[in-house]
This record gives sequence, C-alpha cells and structure tokens, in this order.
Amino acid sequence: MTGPRDAATRRVFDAVLLAGGLFIALIGMANVLPSYGVLPRIGPFPVEWFRPLFFFACIVGVVVSHLSSRHRQERGRTLATLFYLALIAAAAWVSYEYYALGRIMADSVVFFTNREALIATLAAAISLWVCYVVWGLPIAVLGLVSFAYLATGQYWPGFLQTVPTDMAELVAQNIWFDSDQGILGSIMGIVLSTVLPFIILGAILEGCGAGQSMIRISFSLMRKFRGGPAYAAIAASALFGTVSGSAVANVVGTGVVTIPMIRKRGFSPNFAGAVEAAASTGGQILPPIMGAAALVMADYVGVSYLTVIVAVLVPAIAYYASLCLSVYFEANRAGVESHAEEEIAVERQDWLNLILVFAPIGMIVWLLVSGLSPAGASIAAIFLLIPLSFINPDIRCNPWLLVGALSRGGITVAQLVTAIAVVGIVVSTLSATGIPTKFAVLLSGASETSLLAALLIAALGCIVLGMGMPTLPAYIAIVAIMGPTLQRFGLEPLTVHMFVFFFGVASVITPPVAIAAYAAAAISGGKPIATAVESSRIGAMIFIIPFAFAFNPILLVVDSAGADFAVLPFVVAVGRLALALYLCSSGFGGFDRSRLGAIDRLARLVSAGLLLAPDPLWNVAGLVIGAGFVARHHWLAASAPAAAETRPLSKAEST
Repeated sequence: MTGPRDAATRRVFDAVLLAGGLFIALIGMANVLPSYGVLPRIGPFPVEWFRPLFFFACIVGVVVSHLSSRHRQERGRTLATLFYLALIAAAAWVSYEYYALGRIMADSVVFFTNREALIATLAAAISLWVCYVVWGLPIAVLGLVSFAYLATGQYWPGFLQTVPTDMAELVAQNIWFDSDQGILGSIMGIVLSTVLPFIILGAILEGCGAGQSMIRISFSLMRKFRGGPAYAAIAASALFGTVSGSAVANVVGTGVVTIPMIRKRGFSPNFAGAVEAAASTGGQILPPIMGAAALVMADYVGVSYLTVIVAVLVPAIAYYASLCLSVYFEANRAGVESHAEEEIAVERQDWLNLILVFAPIGMIVWLLVSGLSPAGASIAAIFLLIPLSFINPDIRCNPWLLVGALSRGGITVAQLVTAIAVVGIVVSTLSATGIPTKFAVLLSGASETSLLAALLIAALGCIVLGMGMPTLPAYIAIVAIMGPTLQRFGLEPLTVHMFVFFFGVASVITPPVAIAAYAAAAISGGKPIATAVESSRIGAMIFIIPFAFAFNPILLVVDSAGADFAVLPFVVAVGRLALALYLCSSGFGGFDRSRLGAIDRLARLVSAGLLLAPDPLWNVAGLVIGAGFVARHHWLAASAPAAAETRPLSKAEST
C-alpha cells in the first residue's frame, strides 16, 4: 500500500473514531440528562432499543479503535478488517434481535427456543472476544468459564452441580434477553445511568489542560521538603486520580513529569515508580468523584452517593497520609536533601487553570448535598466546565480540543462497556446457579465463625480475582461472590462493599499482575516486579485500612456502616488509626530516626495490628508495646552520633 493511501486510511479511521466516540458520549448523556428549569428531559430512553443500540455503538467504537491500532502497526490488516467487519455485522444482528424480541416481550409471554439460545451465545462470544482485545485474557477467561458453567452446570460434580433445566431457556434469558440479568442487564443500566457522565467529565477535565498546571504548582509548593517531588507526585496524582478514576491513566498522565523529578532528587527508580503507582491507585478512593465502582456501590447498597463519599473520607485521607509517611521515612533513610533554591516556573495561568478542576468538583459536592442525583450533578459540572475551559489559552486557540476530549470519553465508555458485558455474564451465572450461597456456606465452615478468618480469605480472593481486571468489573465480580459471606458475619452491606472496593482498587499494585506499577516502571526505568513489590510496601495501608473499618465501622462515620456515630469513640478510633499508620509506615520502611532492626520492625507491625483490633484490651496492649519500642528507638537514636541517623544509599541499593 502506498504512502498516500496509508494516510487516507488513517484519516478515515480517525474520522470514524471521532464520530463514534461523540455519538456514544452524546447519546449516553442525553439518556440521563435531567430537566433544568423549563427544559424538559430527553431521556431515559426505552430499554428495549437504547441498550442494544448503545451496545452496538460501543462494539463499533472499540473495533475501529483496535483496527486503527493494527493498521498503524501493519499487522494482518486485510484479514483483521474482514474478521472485524463480520463481527460488527453479527453485533448488529444480535442487537436487532434483542430489540425485536423486547417489543414482543413487553406485551406477551415468550418461551425461548434454541434460536434465541444461539443468538445469546453469539452475543456472549462477541462480548468475550472484544473484551479480550481491550482488557486481556483474565477477565475474558472468567467470563468464558462462567458461561460454560451456566450452560453445563447440571453435569458438574459435587456441590458445583446445578439443578437440571432447559439449557436454551437458561442461556437465552440469563445471557441476553433480560433487562435485569446478563450482558444488557441491571449492571449495564447502572453504568449507563450513573458512571457514564462521570467518565465524560473526567475526559473533558483531562482535555482542558489543567493537569500540567496541578503538577507544576504541586512541585513548587513542595520543593522545600526533603521528599519534595514525591510529595508533589502524591498531591498531583490524588487530584488527577479523583478526576480520571483510572490508576493506569493517572500514572501515564502525571508520571511522565513526576517520576523523572523524583529520580532527580535522589530516589531510586523502583521507589520513584512505586510512589507514582501507589498515589495514582488511591485516586479511585478519594472523594468526591472517585472511581466508577464507587458510583455502582451506591446503587448496589441502596444509599446515596453522598453517603459513600462521607464514608470513604477518613480511609482515603488515612491512605494518603500513609504515603506521605512512607516518603518521609524513605527520604531520611536515603539521605535526600531539600532543594529550597530550586525554582519551578509557575505562571499566573497555572493558578487560573486550577479553577477548571475545583469549580466542577465544588459544583458536584454542592448539588449532591442539595439532593441532585450523581448523574445530574456530573452533567451540570460538564455544562460548567465547557465554558470555563476557555480560561485556558490553548482551548481558546483550538476549541476542537474539547471535541476530541468528548470523543475520547465516549471511547473510554465503550471500552468499559465491553468489560461490563462480560461481568454481566459472570454475575448472571452466579445468580442463576446459586454459587455465592454455596461459597458462603463453605467459607463459613472453613473460617470457623471467625470474622478475621473470613476477612482474610475474602481479601485473598479479592486480590486473586482482581488481578488483571479493571477495578469496576473486579469489584462487581468479587462482591457478588464474597458479599453474602461477609454479611453472614454481621457486617453491614456498605462496610462489606467498601471492604471489597478497597481490595479491588489495590489489585493494580499487587504483584504479579500490578498493571499500574508496571506502567510506572516503564517510565522510571525500574524493574517491573521490583517496582510492584515496592508499590505494595509503600501503599501497604490500602490492604490494612479495610480491616480497620471492618472491625471499627465508626471510621466510616455514617450510620449505614453499622455503628452509631459519637464524637469521643470516633476520635479514639481515628487516634488509633493514626498511630497504626505511623507504626506500619516505619515498620515496612525499616527506618524512623535511624535504621530499624528486624525485631523493632516486627514489634511495630504487631502493635499496629493490635491497635486496630476490636477488643479494647488488645488496643491497650498495642499502645503499650508500640509506645515502648518507639520510645526506646528515639532514645537510642538521640544518643547515637548524628551521622548514624542517615546515610546516602549505596550504589547497590539505588538499583
């Protein structure tokens, strides 16, 4: 193929991708657009035509994006194009069949036949393949196994065997032709009604150019501290992450600037990448926007999104405080010095650009408090952000940047929909076969009525199931399996869902499939596995904090968590959590005022665990042990030569 033809083909792909992304974003927002004053609502659109149309548009958007990438890499372009054109045609057929049969089902009873089962199987195959293309093997395999189990469960051995039933009816209803179950079921409905406008808002926020301004201001404010660039990375990633809701996108968006600056200050490549990965991961648990999973959580639990925001506030602040403590101890251990004289160019425009971040976030909080739905609040924020974005001279010079951002948001939604389609298969299979109930009985016996044992098993399951999966699908799949089990031990639904949510978020920095850490390692030049291990150490509190609020639900503040709020118990619980943060951060880092020996580190970690236990006697024991070891360490460090307190890293330690 000649050069001009290549260029023409790329332009065609880009134009189709732009138009497809815009269509997905605009029709999705129109579906949830609330009424404003005298302006009537456009949606919500009827389920029988909107969901299959949206599904088809998402398949087209993802396929075109994939074909465009293959074309640029010159990989099997002709055969791939023919295959994916056939796949698009198949998606159009199954989508039309959903619409046609949906109209019939609205007025009469329908008995499914082998034809409907074939259509449902084809819809599942399309979803699984496209999900594999976008998200990789783990989630696709999980969906394939779930589909196979749904269809053949009556032939499986032991407790996995399901009740014999008509396979055609079972597959058709639970996979495709049901507005409550399957690929286009209630989970897809929650994503379209609640999550979609926040993704579009995040895309526009990224496209309006405020990210670089946040980074420059953060570096300028933190330059006087020893770990200045690392603190700046934490602050910038927290703000950027609460907007993007994606750890990997956050790493790529901010890490290209922050990671080299952290390394320049004297930190190792592994540590530089790990700080960025851990900070980016926390963006999904930081209010007020958080990740898409938090929006779904509110619908699942049956509480307002504002309740979720309030509940996660203390754990989120605690997590970022632990990151700052880890950086502080590492800076002291490595002998990193402050560079107060370092000049970071912060212009007036950078401060103005902060309006583009805080004005929409402020509006969302205000509207949520006023009682507006999350979707309505996010769309109002979009309407505010679009005119405000012209504060940035880059937008004034090229307003098409906003159109491109809106289109990219639509493609991001399309990619998420492919994962949610497969999760719909998983959740529908779990519901139809009763596996969560069976698993709950088995786990209850294995844990011998111990809440701690149940939480540990559930946490391990969350980490394993979450490997390689986006946070939202991981959260939905995990909570469907683990949720009933934990509720049997007396935990409230909100606490259970928050516990699973935290571990679903943590999976992106958990080896061996730590995708956020690997993305950071690619920028820092560190070793991927070593960076993942380091990010797990730095962000260790994301694994510990869920146990803290499971045993002490008052940390979640709201009554829905299962504890009546009172000031004194809350202050005591926060104080114990703060001391546990200090003990864990220094214990995992192996440094306080000087290096810690193995016994000191173990004692600090054990003390932190005792402080977070539900028994007051254990809390007192943890306080005594922890305070004793800390006091002894500080006394020894004060009496030792000042030079022994810190020393620069050796060449071997820096690698």
